Amino acid sequence: MTDLLIRGGTVVTVDGSRRADVAVDGGRIVDVGPGLGERAANDARETVDATGLLVLPGCIDVHTHVRVPTDAEPDRFFQDSVAAAFGGTTTFLVFNTPSTGGATAVSTSLRRNLASWRSLTDSESAIDYGVSLVVMGQIEDPVAEIPAIVEAGVPTAKAFMVYDFRLPDRTLLLTMRAMARAGGMLQVHCEDPVLIDAAVEAALARGDTAPPFHAVTRSREAEAVATHRAMEFARAADAPAHVVHLSCAAALDEVRRAKAAGIRAHAETCPHYLTLTESRYEDPDPARVIGAVISPPLRSATDRDAMWAGLADGTLDLVATDHVPDRLDREKVLPAPPFDQISNGAPGIETLLTLVYGHGVAKGRLTLERMVDLLATTPARLFGLGSKGSIEPGKDADVVLFDPSTHRTIRATDLHHTSDYTAYEGLDVDGAVRSVFVRGRLVVRDGAFVGQRGFGRFVERRLDS
Repeated sequence: MTDLLIRGGTVVTVDGSRRADVAVDGGRIVDVGPGLGERAANDARETVDATGLLVLPGCIDVHTHVRVPTDAEPDRFFQDSVAAAFGGTTTFLVFNTPSTGGATAVSTSLRRNLASWRSLTDSESAIDYGVSLVVMGQIEDPVAEIPAIVEAGVPTAKAFMVYDFRLPDRTLLLTMRAMARAGGMLQVHCEDPVLIDAAVEAALARGDTAPPFHAVTRSREAEAVATHRAMEFARAADAPAHVVHLSCAAALDEVRRAKAAGIRAHAETCPHYLTLTESRYEDPDPARVIGAVISPPLRSATDRDAMWAGLADGTLDLVATDHVPDRLDREKVLPAPPFDQISNGAPGIETLLTLVYGHGVAKGRLTLERMVDLLATTPARLFGLGSKGSIEPGKDADVVLFDPSTHRTIRATDLHHTSDYTAYEGLDVDGAVRSVFVRGRLVVRDGAFVGQRGFGRFVERRLDS
C-alpha cells in the first residue's frame, strides 16, 4: 500500500508527456505509469483524480528576496511561502540582501549571516526553501569563509557589480574561484557601475529625477559590458558563473559567446522581461510606473522576444522571479522621491508558472517539456537540489496539478503575497494551479491553502561535480 496515488493526469517531464498515474510513499515518488491504481501493490490510502490536468514537478524559484520575520511583521516569510505554493512553486531560494532583514546589513561575516538567517526563518515556511548568501563588499574575508559555507549546504552565493555593497573586480574574481574550488557556484548581478553611476549623476544634475529616468540610466550597454566581464572572470577562474535576471539581447549575446567558448556559463531571465516592456514607464498611472522600478529595468519588445528565443534555444537555462515584496504604501510610496532613492524590485513569487505557461507554452513559444526543464529540472540540477525537479521514482513528491484550460486575468486582489500590488495587473493568462503537493503532502487543495507553517524544510544542497 502507498500513501498517495495521483490518477489520470498527463505527466510532463523533460523527455515527454504521457497519460500516467503517480504513486507516492514516504514523501517520495515510487512509481510512474499507466494503470497503477488497478494494481493491488499500489492500493493507496488517498487517491487524487487528475483527469484533464497536467501533472508537473513543483517549480523551483532560485531567485527571491523574501523578507525574514520581524516583531512588527512576524508573518511575512510564511505568507510569501504560501503565495509561492499557490503559484505552483514547491522550493524557493532566498538572497539575504540587506533589504530582507536580519544581520546582513551590518555583519562582516558570511558564517554569522548564515546563522542569523537560518535562526530567523526556522519553522516559518510552508514549502521547502534554502538560501544563497550575498557576498558583499563589507565582508572581511569572503574567500576564507566560502569553504565552510559550502560545507554547510549553501553552495551558491551572489555578488553584485553595482550598488554600495558591490564587490570590487579583484574580489569578485577571487570569490568566483574560491566558490568553484569549494564545489560551489557564484551568481552575479551584471551591471557596470562606472556607466550607471555616471548616467545617474548626469540625470540628477539635469533635474531628471522622475521614476522613468531609473530605466534611462541603466542601459543595455551597461548590462552587456558587465556580463562580458563576468564571463571573462569565469574563464580566468576556471569557474562556473550564473548570470541573474538577464534582460536584454546584448547581454544574452555575451552569454551565448561564453558558452560557445566552453566557459561554464549559466543564465536566467525573469517573467517581467518576458511579458512586460519599457512602455510601462510611459504609463499615465504613476503607481504602475513606480511599481516597475526594477534593476535591470524593463526593456524593448525586441529584447523581450530575444529572451523567449534564448529560452527556446538553450542560451538561457531557467526562469526565476527576482521576487521583491515591495509595497506601494511603504517601499514605493507616492509621490515618488528622486529615482535613485526608490527601492528596486517587484513582487512575482506567485505568478512564475502561470506567466511562463500562459505567455510561453500557450502562445507556442515553448513546449511543455521545455517549460518543465526551465522551471524545475534545470534549477534542481544547477542549484544542488538532487531530490527535486522531476516526476520520476526516487524524487521528492513535489507535484503540481495544473489546469491548462482555464483563462483568467491577473489581479492583485487574487494573490496571496505580502505586497499590495502586482506589476502584472490586468494581464490575461491561460492555465491555473489547482493543487500542490510538497513531499507528498497537500499544501494547496483545489485552490485553497491546506498546508502548515513550518512544514517546509531548509534544504542543504550539494552541487554535482
